[in-house]
Amino acid sequence: MPISRVFVTRFFQLATRRRFAEAERVLERIKLKVQETEWNRGYFEALNGILLTHKSNDEYAFLQNLDLNNENELKKYRREFLKQSRNKIHADYDRGFFSAWADYMRISIRMRENPETSK
Repeated sequence: MPISRVFVTRFFQLATRRRFAEAERVLERIKLKVQETEWNRGYFEALNGILLTHKSNDEYAFLQNLDLNNENELKKYRREFLKQSRNKIHADYDRGFFSAWADYMRISIRMRENPETSK
């Protein structure tokens, strides 16, 4: 079974809004429903890393230095993550990892454009 876009979108919304307990529950549901493939493992590890970074407030982490209100920056990073996710030189794990980050950028753009629908 592929990773549910609904769960992933909800996870990103909750993690970004620092609603960690709810985000962890959604992450656990994703883990239980997904097939064990290298691509899915990379994707899931990226989700886990996104959550941990939001929790830690590490000032040196990429995510903490990302301006989620800057649409051009989000689009630039999304293009780069998509490029890496499609690069056949990377292993399936890495492509899954970069795909999760590309999805996070996509959802962040959407949340920025439509703040009311992403609460």
